[in-house]
Amino acid sequence: MNAVRVLVGTQKGGFVLAADGRRTDWTVDGPYFGGWEIYHMAASPADPDRLYASQSTGWFGQVVQRSDDGGRSWHPVGNDLRYRGDPGTHLWYDGTPHPWEFTRIWHLEPSLTDPDTLYAGTEDAGLFVSTDGAATWTELPGLRTHHSAGSWQPGAGGLCVHTILVDPSNPEHLHVAISAAGVFRSDDGGQTWAAANRGLRSEGIPDPEAETGHCVHRIARHPARPDVLFMQKHWDVMRSEDRGESWHEISGDLPSDFGFPITVHAHEPDTVYVVPITSDSQHYPPDGRLRVYRTRVGGEEWEPLTRGLPQHDCYVNVLRNAMAVDALDPCGIYFGTTGGQVYASSDAGDTWNPIVRDLPRVLSVEVQALP
Repeated sequence: MNAVRVLVGTQKGGFVLAADGRRTDWTVDGPYFGGWEIYHMAASPADPDRLYASQSTGWFGQVVQRSDDGGRSWHPVGNDLRYRGDPGTHLWYDGTPHPWEFTRIWHLEPSLTDPDTLYAGTEDAGLFVSTDGAATWTELPGLRTHHSAGSWQPGAGGLCVHTILVDPSNPEHLHVAISAAGVFRSDDGGQTWAAANRGLRSEGIPDPEAETGHCVHRIARHPARPDVLFMQKHWDVMRSEDRGESWHEISGDLPSDFGFPITVHAHEPDTVYVVPITSDSQHYPPDGRLRVYRTRVGGEEWEPLTRGLPQHDCYVNVLRNAMAVDALDPCGIYFGTTGGQVYASSDAGDTWNPIVRDLPRVLSVEVQALP
C-alpha cells in the first residue's frame, strides 16, 4: 500500500506529516528549524528521499535546507542566491522608484526527472535555478529584466515569484506568476519571457489591455493537459486554454471570487478546487463558514464541500501555497490554515478531517505519494 508524506511550512518551523495509503492515522514530526519562517517545503518527484526547505528570518536572512533521507536530517546548502548585475529600479506602492531587493525564497520547484535540479522563486521577482542539489545557483535574469519590469509594483505580500510551473512534456516551457505583475511564459528554459495576461482585468488599471500589473495569487494545471491553466486572482477565478495566451473568467456561482489557492485533481483535469474568502480586506470565509469549492467541469459550476469543516465562527485564511493534492486513488486533497490546522480529504473533497491542529500559521503545504 502506498504511503503519503505531507510537508508543511509554517511561520515558526517545518513539519512532516505521514500516513499509509488509508490516510487515517498520521504521525507528526517537527518542528524543523523551530522559530524560523519556512515559506516552502518541496519534495523531488525523482527521489522520494530528497526534500528542500526555504528557511528565513528577518534577523539572519535566507537559508536553503536539504534532506537526503526523507526529512529525518537536514543540512544547509549553497546560499549564493543573489542578484547579478543592476537592472535599475521598479515601482513601489506609492509609485516611486525602488531598488530591487533580495528578501526571501517564496517557492521551490524541483525538476520532475532530476533530484539535483531545482528552481527558486524569490522576492523581489527573481528566478534562480540550481543543477547540483542547491549547492550553487544561477539567476535566470531574463525575467527580472523583462522590458516591463520597471513598472512592476509589489502586492500586499511583496513582489514575489510564488508559482513556478514546468511543463512535463517539455521542460523548456515554464510559467511563473508574480504578485503583483502577472503571469509570464518562457519557451527557452527561462532565458526570455513573454507576459501572458491577456483577458485579465484589474482594479486600478484603466487600460483593459494592460500587459502587466495584475495581482495573480496562484496558477495551476493538470500534467496531462499542460496547455490548460487555472488561476486564482485578486478577484476572479480564471482559465486559459492556450498556455496563458488568453484568459476568461470561470468564477460562476462561487459565493466570492476572491481567494488565494487553486489546485487540480490528480486524475481529473477538469476538477478544480478553490477556497473563497470574503474580500480583499476581510481575509476569512464568507459567513464564518470554511468551505472548499469544487468544479468538475472546469469552472462556472461550483459545489461547496463542507463535511468535516467548521461551519460557524471560523475566521481563518488559506494562503496561496497552502493547498495540494496527492496522486493516490481516490485523490487526496490537503490544505493548511492561518489558524494552524491542516485538513485532509481522502475522497477528493467529499469529507474532511483535521490531520493536526494548533500548528503555527501555515504558509505552505506540499504532498508526496510514496511507494
